[in-house]
Amino acid sequence: MLAKVFPIKLKDGNQAAAEAIVQEFAPSGPGTEEGTLSFRVYRDPSNPDYLLFVEPRPLAAYDAHTGSAAYRELIAGRFADLIVEFVEVDHELLVSL
Repeated sequence: MLAKVFPIKLKDGNQAAAEAIVQEFAPSGPGTEEGTLSFRVYRDPSNPDYLLFVEPRPLAAYDAHTGSAAYRELIAGRFADLIVEFVEVDHELLVSL
């Protein structure tokens, strides 16, 4: 099991626009994709213009996810225009309750 974690710095003043895209993407992308175990996006109330994506899923399902039409349009397209940078960090599950 692989968990992809993406801390994402947004361009100043783009928190609301980024959140709107994520709200649109969740049901049309991960919400319809086989292999989605969880798709969570967090905001930090003390750190504006920042989001944290957490996506645990099998690796093959992640590859299909990033190749979907919804991903290309909303995340690689519109969302990408709002970010300064992101880091992709892979984690392997150790303990789950």
